[in-house]
Amino acid sequence: MSTTYVFPQLAGLYHALEPWAEALLRVAVGVCLIPHGLRMAFGLFPNAGGPCNSIPSLAAILDKGGWRPGTLWAPIIAATELIGGPLLALGLFTRLAAIPIVILLVLSIVEHWRFGWFWNKQGIEYPVVWAAGAFYFLVHGGGVISLDQLIGWEF
Repeated sequence: MSTTYVFPQLAGLYHALEPWAEALLRVAVGVCLIPHGLRMAFGLFPNAGGPCNSIPSLAAILDKGGWRPGTLWAPIIAATELIGGPLLALGLFTRLAAIPIVILLVLSIVEHWRFGWFWNKQGIEYPVVWAAGAFYFLVHGGGVISLDQLIGWEF
């Protein structure tokens, strides 16, 4: 694919920074899931976000919202964020880690649609951005700067 640059003199810089930008995006998407999972599973960061602060409280919220059985889905959601997030950030088993992350985030968009767009109203703004980033890595893999590349394994 040929690209016409506004400043063709910067083409070399763009190409040199491309793998670093991809790695930064992957790390950002993965790392952002971790504190969210820590809050939902263990009650860390109690004044940030929703009312759930444990697996049982998340299960109760899921049951109330119609996502039954909450006792099944709550630990799956927490594991997706607490295991999948670090794997995505490291670029280790990237595509495998991205599968449940994308599913979780798409379901989050469906669930939060009723709250509108804005994140501070529990809207879909953050899940949309996270889902787009996670979907990129589901399709493209971990990239040149990833543990997948280092160990020579790409699913």
